[in-house]
Amino acid sequence: MQKPLDILSIPTASALDATIRPPGSKSITNRALICAALAQGQSTLHGVLDSEDTRVMIDALRAIGISIGGDVESGTLTIAGCDGRPPVDQASLFVANSGTTVRFLTAMLAACQGEFRLDGATRMRERPIGDLAAALNQLGASVKTESAGGCPPVVVRAAGLAGGAAQIRGNISSQFLSGLLMAAPYARAPVELRVEGELVSQPYVHMTLAVMRSFGVAVNVADLNQLRLPVGRYQGQDYAIEPDASAASYFWAAPAIAGGQVTVAGLSRASLQGDVAFTDVLHQMGCQVEHGSDFIRVSAAKRLQGVTVNMNAISDTVQTLAAVAIFAEGPTTITGVAHNRHKETDRIADLATELRKTGATVEEFDDGLKITPPTAPPASGEIIFDTYNDHRMAMSLALIGLRTPGVRIRDPGCTVKTYPNYFADLARVTQRTD
Repeated sequence: MQKPLDILSIPTASALDATIRPPGSKSITNRALICAALAQGQSTLHGVLDSEDTRVMIDALRAIGISIGGDVESGTLTIAGCDGRPPVDQASLFVANSGTTVRFLTAMLAACQGEFRLDGATRMRERPIGDLAAALNQLGASVKTESAGGCPPVVVRAAGLAGGAAQIRGNISSQFLSGLLMAAPYARAPVELRVEGELVSQPYVHMTLAVMRSFGVAVNVADLNQLRLPVGRYQGQDYAIEPDASAASYFWAAPAIAGGQVTVAGLSRASLQGDVAFTDVLHQMGCQVEHGSDFIRVSAAKRLQGVTVNMNAISDTVQTLAAVAIFAEGPTTITGVAHNRHKETDRIADLATELRKTGATVEEFDDGLKITPPTAPPASGEIIFDTYNDHRMAMSLALIGLRTPGVRIRDPGCTVKTYPNYFADLARVTQRTD
């Protein structure tokens, strides 16, 4: 018999006054790991995130012979770069449900030599990767998917990338393009990439290019839909990873819901991560936002107003905004995030289902949803939110409990994917010790 999932009660809070530095960015960590693994020479990474998604990346790199020293729990790792030639040329790799790991590794390995199979959790076998495989094959690779709809497992029979031109759709995941970008310098000839249609989550592509530049490969960017990458090699670096802006969104949202203020240290407008723009949305809703050179502080609104916003560029914060929207005056409409249906869960349909438990009216679109808050704040009583094994569902829906008595979160442990200590940090920010 399957063990019942744990349920965590969320105590209410008010008048917050706290400062927190979230753990390192998952997105930057996994990009830096790829560049450091491919590089010439040794790299030292500081601020590495300790989470399931980063550990499966580290384990996979070790499985192909990359020497990684240090202690991920301390946040510092040393990586001996393989100069594009991993010591192990045959391996079966388990990537759990980490989209960055499967997509970045598939592209990296296609640029190397050997035969590799990448598989993951049940949900991973439902997450598309066929567009990336097709683009890599256009560059001379041999990449095949084994599940219906172009989903993992993925088999890479690698003999390096020839280079040349490739096309890829941009509307499913920017991780496809990011994976191609990081692998392309190791092709035998320059690579020209053309993105067809809308490119979602563009700040993540800019992040990829910034990390590549830090490791010594600069790409001239005039148009993200048309990129030319020269042949090159990454160089080992001493590299610092900034705090995770997606994780920070929960702490910025907390005072919008519960009152008071929260300061997130280590982030600024100059961050590599586009999700710092979530604070601009909170400002539109009436919150006060203060930007410093090494912090961003959010204070509660006098009147929290619903907004209409295209969140294509900051789609990982959709669930966070949805939690805030429950307490706003007037509806909040979110558009531009059709690709959220292909993440850890369907982050449109499943989010709508959970929000309705508060008494909100939720209208679902192909690319978003409209949230009309309850006519009165959610009443006291038990609300058990299901999380669908999606870390962002757990972290965002818990925020509703800061103002609504009786909120409980099923399977809170799913936050291990990117933020194992989230609920302890939330308790600290809300001045709770339980």
